[in-house]
Amino acid sequence: MSVRPSEHPPPFSAAEFIAEPTDPPDERIDVGVLIVGAGPAGLACAIRLGQLLEEQPELAAALGDVPVAVLEKGKQPGSHEVSGAVVNPRGLRRLFRGTVATQDMPFYGEVEAESVYLLRRSTAIRIPAPPTMRNHGNYVASIAQLTRWLAERAEEAGATVLPETAAEKLLLADGRVRGVRTGDKGRDRDGRPLPNFEPGSDITARVTILCEGTQGHLTGVALDRFDLQSGNPQVWALGVKEVWKVARPLRRVIHTMGWPLRAGAKYREFGGSFIYPMGDEMVTLGMVVGLDHRDAELSVHDLLQELKTHKLVRRILEGGERVGWGAKTIPEGGFVAMPRQLHAPGLLFCGDGAGLVNVPALKGIHYAVESGRLAAEAAFGALQPGRTPWAPGGLQAYDEAVRESFIWKDLQQVRNMRQAFGRGFYRGGMMAGAMTASLGKFPPGNAKTERDADQPLFST
Repeated sequence: MSVRPSEHPPPFSAAEFIAEPTDPPDERIDVGVLIVGAGPAGLACAIRLGQLLEEQPELAAALGDVPVAVLEKGKQPGSHEVSGAVVNPRGLRRLFRGTVATQDMPFYGEVEAESVYLLRRSTAIRIPAPPTMRNHGNYVASIAQLTRWLAERAEEAGATVLPETAAEKLLLADGRVRGVRTGDKGRDRDGRPLPNFEPGSDITARVTILCEGTQGHLTGVALDRFDLQSGNPQVWALGVKEVWKVARPLRRVIHTMGWPLRAGAKYREFGGSFIYPMGDEMVTLGMVVGLDHRDAELSVHDLLQELKTHKLVRRILEGGERVGWGAKTIPEGGFVAMPRQLHAPGLLFCGDGAGLVNVPALKGIHYAVESGRLAAEAAFGALQPGRTPWAPGGLQAYDEAVRESFIWKDLQQVRNMRQAFGRGFYRGGMMAGAMTASLGKFPPGNAKTERDADQPLFST
């Protein structure tokens, strides 16, 4: 007997998260550009806007006391980021335009060496790194640390960063996005007001830019409201990560595939692991598994614990201690699942929320940074005298810029790789090799993606 999760949808109504402004006009918080999410995309957007407004101070003045505001639901920027990643510095270099050297960015260092292993329960076979996974010229970073650093640069550029401020509802009026309503503060777990209760506020803006990251609820309701969903559904993976203090330094980046995942097509288990050095005393390791797996009892958390028993991993962690852990979803639909448009009247979508992740390369941060930069330039152009950001096509320049960028080219070349692994590990690997060799030209066209929730589940 099997069951599909789509047959039991969760109780969620998008209408609950869309509203018209309700605060009286004189009580609303009015800003020029509102950025929702202080991650790499949102902060890159704020930095670029600051650079542009510095060159045009009369526009900055016309945008009011707060030309650029960034909302962050966490206690501070970076507090919701799970540390440890290998970052392509291309987006950051383009953002800072030579004013910040790569060695002055908060990286642990350039990737010195890397290994890719095919794991079995008791063996580790080293294999050549697939072209998509080669990290020469990339840097190891703590995403939490990088985000805090970007927040400091954004504030230096004139942005107002508002931590502990969650965007709860998308404000719409007259067919366009007007901003967001923030959530109430100071309620107990049952929703009752506490002595420090503060009601939410309407924050209105000329342009709103959603940089919520993976599975942002406002991004989801906006894509539905403006009918921007792709013909292919978005699919997801769950990544579980730990940070360890270790007795011996790790001098290379490690990726693995195979065990503890099962290769058979009936299980539909796609994923792998990573181990990255973070200086001499720390490493981060994690397990990423697609959420289209069919075993109802599979736990990515448990798989990571099982992975740590393998002798390859055990040697690295021996004598160390775990100092942190976390988990997040990762959009894996890629190019074919991107929204039909990346803009709506008065609204732009950036980063993971728009699905800008290269799954075979395990990269998304530099796409988030670049999309934030391009969104800032499109918003800045639409705010010029005589222009209207919410008019039809008012923010079309953003879509055009993304199509001309390395984001589009990179994601288009690997557009069919994730779907190939739905046929099993080995067959998917062979198809991915052909796609890599042909730079995405084989097979032609776009493969169809199956919704995670439509996969039949069984129990083992």
